[in-house]
Amino acid sequence: MSRTAPIRSDFIDRIRVMLTMLVILHHTSIMYGGDGGWYLRFPHEDKLSKVLLTMMCAVDQSFFMGMFFLLAGYFTPASLLRKGMGGFVRDRLVRLGIPLLFFSFILGPFTIALADTRGGSGIWQRWAQLTQEGEINPGPLWFAGALLIFSAVYLLIHPLITGIGKTWSERSLSHRNLLAMMAVWGCGAFLLRLWVPTGQEIAYLQIGFFSSYILLFFGGAAAAEQRLLEKITPALAKPWLVVSILTIPTLMVYAILSGALRGEKFDVHGGWTLPALFYAYWEAFVGTGIMLMLLWRTRIATAPSALWQVIAPQCFGAFIVHPPVVVAVGLCVQPLQLYPLAMFALASSASVAISFSIAASLRRLPLLRHIL
Repeated sequence: MSRTAPIRSDFIDRIRVMLTMLVILHHTSIMYGGDGGWYLRFPHEDKLSKVLLTMMCAVDQSFFMGMFFLLAGYFTPASLLRKGMGGFVRDRLVRLGIPLLFFSFILGPFTIALADTRGGSGIWQRWAQLTQEGEINPGPLWFAGALLIFSAVYLLIHPLITGIGKTWSERSLSHRNLLAMMAVWGCGAFLLRLWVPTGQEIAYLQIGFFSSYILLFFGGAAAAEQRLLEKITPALAKPWLVVSILTIPTLMVYAILSGALRGEKFDVHGGWTLPALFYAYWEAFVGTGIMLMLLWRTRIATAPSALWQVIAPQCFGAFIVHPPVVVAVGLCVQPLQLYPLAMFALASSASVAISFSIAASLRRLPLLRHIL
């Protein structure tokens, strides 16, 4: 394994902060009309809000969780090198396994109980009922479960991944190779969704999105050998950012031309259909441009605020606690009955601030600081 495996870089920590905030905004947007599953939804008839929030969710989904996997894969070789096999396994079980179990058996059922108060249920009674019934709800912590699986696979094949990484260089960061990656991403997504459409789960995992997750995690681990994520140039990133921006509206245009506004079926979730094929590749082209832009722009940013260094350590904690926070904030602001987009803006900004504040408080506890 390379002795030049990457250490944690400041600009990558800033990306992690942005991605974590985006996760919170994403789930809040679903609460107010975006497409996706969430603990609590407030139905309304405003079509503009639904369209805009659904498009936001689609763009988010094209890259934000995939980029989390990319960064996780990128730092995995260094972690294994530094800690050794035993230390690596213990660290993964503590930092991923404990939060996964805690959320699945305690915080997840609590979030369900909190959401059910809108229907008149008492939160503590409902929580006790769910706990007694053995309710298991990993919620967004499916990510930790997937990382445990990926880490276990990496332990088995890391010599192969290292060997691939040694064949890569800065010249590997080419438009042709990116096109090849997107072709694999899109094809894999389409084929997986023939089996498990997006929105459906197997073992709490939305397998339909795992084409990019697998590709990006293990690609990130291979890229660590030559520290390639820290060598993205504007010549590489800018053209694909333009492609991404131009691609984003095409999904909506395709839906409109297919009669979606007239009630015609436009199902992109899976199946042997042109919309499903289009969406699989749309996702790859949109997500790639955004990820390249983030890797390039955050790295060259001059004099970033010191606030980033304060916020960055709270990311994982904020990720863990945000579901009940988003639901609680949604319940608190709902009596205001503002326009849905205004409700989204208010609830999402409050949820971000509260989630990061709670995470900062929890990390002051010595035992939790090691986990979070």
